[in-house]
Amino acid sequence: MHKSTTFLLFLFISYNASAQNANNALKVNNEVRDTARKRDLIDIGKSIFHIRTSPARQENPKKVMFSLLPIGATVPGGGRALITSTSAGFYLGDRKTTDISNVTFTPYWNFKSRFGLPLRSSIWLSDNSWNIQGDTRFLVYPQYTWGIGSGKEDEKMLVDYKYVRFYQSALKRIKPFLYVGLGYNLDYFVNIKTPEQRLQEFSGYDVGTEQGNNSFSSGISLNVLYDTRNSSINPLPGAYLNLVVRNNPVFLGSKTNWKSLYIDARKYIPLNTRPHQQNVLALWTYLWTGLSSNIPYLNLPSIGWDPYNKSGRGIDQNRYRGKGLFYMEGEYRRDITDNGLFGFVVFANATSVTEANNQFKKIHPAAGTGLRIKFNKASNTNIAIDYGFSKGFSGFQINLGEVF
Repeated sequence: MHKSTTFLLFLFISYNASAQNANNALKVNNEVRDTARKRDLIDIGKSIFHIRTSPARQENPKKVMFSLLPIGATVPGGGRALITSTSAGFYLGDRKTTDISNVTFTPYWNFKSRFGLPLRSSIWLSDNSWNIQGDTRFLVYPQYTWGIGSGKEDEKMLVDYKYVRFYQSALKRIKPFLYVGLGYNLDYFVNIKTPEQRLQEFSGYDVGTEQGNNSFSSGISLNVLYDTRNSSINPLPGAYLNLVVRNNPVFLGSKTNWKSLYIDARKYIPLNTRPHQQNVLALWTYLWTGLSSNIPYLNLPSIGWDPYNKSGRGIDQNRYRGKGLFYMEGEYRRDITDNGLFGFVVFANATSVTEANNQFKKIHPAAGTGLRIKFNKASNTNIAIDYGFSKGFSGFQINLGEVF
């Protein structure tokens, strides 16, 4: 195991955060504050169109809180597409003891042949007894690759393929905030091809790089989760640690036997000087490494290909790929207005990936800033507009909900 694992565990310090409370209240540092004084885009829309609503009753709060964001943005491989991000937050138990569940659906289409249908979910059963996680995708798009390791900015190749992903896991609570469970993970890359030079020759990698071939991996994962946050949409002060060990044996359909390890640690530190404003330092780091030598090329750890495709703001997705990847990011989050409608963030991150000799040698930094607009105060969902930059790349990124 890499020395980076020790650093990950050292960074992670548990912080017990209470669960989200009633319909118009959030609990922060054991203090309940009324969000009725807060304002979001829904409030502004009601004001513009003179829509009157009666206050929600405490005993019958809204069951599902939707957020919808249609945007035009760049997609991997270049070009622009129409992206519609839909997020639904809901409770499956008493809000005092059950975290908010979240389902996001973000289809995109460039009006030609490139499109994607990703559906992700994190479901908390009553009293947080179980956490059910899902990630299902069907993607059709080309994406650049720079080979193994850091590569060179002007030496890249466009790889075209179709991709099917089906990840499902169920984790049982065994102690407060601690969950253990199993998952099933399927990756199917179909008709992998490049327009000119063969990927195998370009990357110097033999597994899963054959021209026009398919790459299929099917495996079981052991999942351990420690989560004191009360929301994955906009985490309040707390901590998060996720460990996933994945085994892909041939008898489950994989082309090769291979194993991997993913460790993800996050910490949210409140810096509140004013109780009704967000003022948080968020820290994130993960180690993703292969434990075998015959991992298919497109399954190798790569920046921006973490489970939620959120890492590497300011870096071109897929820019760094290797047998091991170590990532760190820090973000300062602060409200601009007292009513929480507007906020800002400042962030910086660093990526290190193993080179062809499987050694970490270089660090690749990026930084940026962003605007936050409260879309739905009931689920605490922000529209996140970020601008990031690094050597040789810069760009905007728009999301519903915080990046981490």
